[in-house]
Amino acid sequence: MTTERQEWEIDHTHSSIHFWVRHLMVSKVHGAFASWRGRLVLGEDDLARSSVHVEIDAASLDTREQRRDEHLRSPDFLDVGAHPTITFESREVAVVADDHLQIRGDLTIRGNTRPITLEVEVGGRTRDPWGGERAGFSATATLDRRDFGLTWNQALEVGGVLVGDKVTITLEIEAIRKAAKAA
Repeated sequence: MTTERQEWEIDHTHSSIHFWVRHLMVSKVHGAFASWRGRLVLGEDDLARSSVHVEIDAASLDTREQRRDEHLRSPDFLDVGAHPTITFESREVAVVADDHLQIRGDLTIRGNTRPITLEVEVGGRTRDPWGGERAGFSATATLDRRDFGLTWNQALEVGGVLVGDKVTITLEIEAIRKAAKAA
């Protein structure tokens, strides 16, 4: 068994970060972040030796409704003027099965850092038509937005609230193995 770790580049044309939250207690509003970057370092023979770092441009939030997006960027929610970046830094990767990982790490939103666990489906590895090696991962996590200082809400006359407290995040990542540097 080798202890080598290899850096991989995220292919943004085949990757995404999405989220959804309940609206009016009955439906889901979906959104995405258009601008973000990340670094993956994979343990070649042992994925438990891997690490992940992601930085998201909070202002790149898009729910396909301009007024809602402006409100979500405001001090009522993300406060992107004071907190322009959302970050995730892994602390531990646990191999649950050949195709399932749990990545525990610290998520920082609006200056508040809390631990979360990403449930990750390993899609596998393959060669692309250009001779590169690619790996795919799908990840989900659910968080309570109030833990990150996102407490704005509005009570409804019929009971309940306008915006749900639970936010589900989904990531679809396709990564390309970086070429080894010449000695």
